[in-house]
Amino acid sequence: MNKRRKTERTIQELFIMTVATLIIAAAVFFFLIPSHAAVSSVSGLAIVLSNLVPLSVSVITMILNVVLLIAGFLLCGHEFGFKTVYTSILLPVFIGFFEILLPENSSLTGDAALDVVCYIFVVSIGLSILFNMNASSGGLDIVAKILNRYLHMDLGRAMSMSGMLVALSSALVYDKKTVVLSVLGTYLNGMVLDHFLFGQNMKRRVCIISKDKGDEISSWIVHTLKSGATIYQAKGVYDGIVRNEIITIVDKNEYQKLMQYIIREDPAAFVTVYNVNDMRYMPKNQM
Repeated sequence: MNKRRKTERTIQELFIMTVATLIIAAAVFFFLIPSHAAVSSVSGLAIVLSNLVPLSVSVITMILNVVLLIAGFLLCGHEFGFKTVYTSILLPVFIGFFEILLPENSSLTGDAALDVVCYIFVVSIGLSILFNMNASSGGLDIVAKILNRYLHMDLGRAMSMSGMLVALSSALVYDKKTVVLSVLGTYLNGMVLDHFLFGQNMKRRVCIISKDKGDEISSWIVHTLKSGATIYQAKGVYDGIVRNEIITIVDKNEYQKLMQYIIREDPAAFVTVYNVNDMRYMPKNQM
């Protein structure tokens, strides 16, 4: 039974990754290629190189992805699993399918800047699906991991740097306007992708100091909001009084309910709020 469930789960993951890769390929073909912008991806670099060598964008993307996969396995070992290999090969296949199906592809919007904006939003949907499944589309992700391993560069910085180099490569074949569009598109792409990846799952760390209703607030958080909370003792520097500080981590909807409750029950409470992007529970043997 467990083997059957594992097989069903694998098939489901392959289907979702295939759909996500198809979305990315559609974004590249219908928006990125017509704009001629090299926005933060191997496909963007392939668009530039297609002006220098007599090969299609899909073929160049396939060659670059295969070369990067080989380099990744040689330099980083087996960090790149089946999911990365699957999507890296599937992406140029889908782009090639679109090239055959619509050989006279042209801009859907008639404006390069608008094409880039549409590309960024559509590709971010596909990439966020892959990233949330612990997969990627390969390409610059592999470059970033190589830089991280050998130059000890932060992964985010490595991705940004390699993306900007791809954007600047458009200067080899395009005018200044396209270069600027590529650079701005790369920057905006990072911001939008961060929103898709982290913004939807972002939680808030709420710290509450109440003079008289700390116990009531704690009880409401646990029993009504159904959330956890931690209490620390905080000593005021000005008056020297020790008070309890209640700390809880809540999602967007819980945060709204919590703030409404505090405003209603204890408007004089001192509240600070922080955004939380990641939470981890460390195993006992690592603590």
